[in-house]
Amino acid sequence: MPDLDPTDVSRVLDLALSRPPSLGPGRLVCVDGPAGSGKTTLAEALVRRQPGAAAVHMDDLFEGWDGLPTVDRQLGTLLSPLAQGLEGRYRRWDWHASSWGEQVTVRPVPLLVVEGVGSGSLVAEPFTTVLVWVEAPYDLRMRRGIARDGDDFAPFWERWAAAEALHFATHRTRERADLVVNGAGSG
Repeated sequence: MPDLDPTDVSRVLDLALSRPPSLGPGRLVCVDGPAGSGKTTLAEALVRRQPGAAAVHMDDLFEGWDGLPTVDRQLGTLLSPLAQGLEGRYRRWDWHASSWGEQVTVRPVPLLVVEGVGSGSLVAEPFTTVLVWVEAPYDLRMRRGIARDGDDFAPFWERWAAAEALHFATHRTRERADLVVNGAGSG
């Protein structure tokens, strides 16, 4: 797990709380960036630090290794109802069974953190209070990905990296980000 600069957590929360609600009565922080960059670490720190906050992990929304291009449908069923003050929903992908699992319901909260590749998608933009881009060097990200997901991830790394690069270019994610965070830490 990468080390996290505590000032990054403060910067994100200060900016989010300084802006009006954008997701119904709550605020939405999207933590995006390439695989292994430190997004989950930042998101978990944000949720721990902000009372009443909740997190949704994009890994649960993808339809397997090739699910990034179609994940916007899942984001829509999650965010659109929340913007109306209603419960949002998505189907959780079961990575072990390689099939859709249960439907997950997300209640409106004061701060929702959606983290993972694609969270800063253009479909989320109308609801986003703060978009954070987390980056780290390629070799470090790959080591983290293999350490986190095991050797099962290795054959998919290049394919996933190509899909996320295309997604980021299409959605201009980094250039639209409110904040850029160095996720390298001490590795």
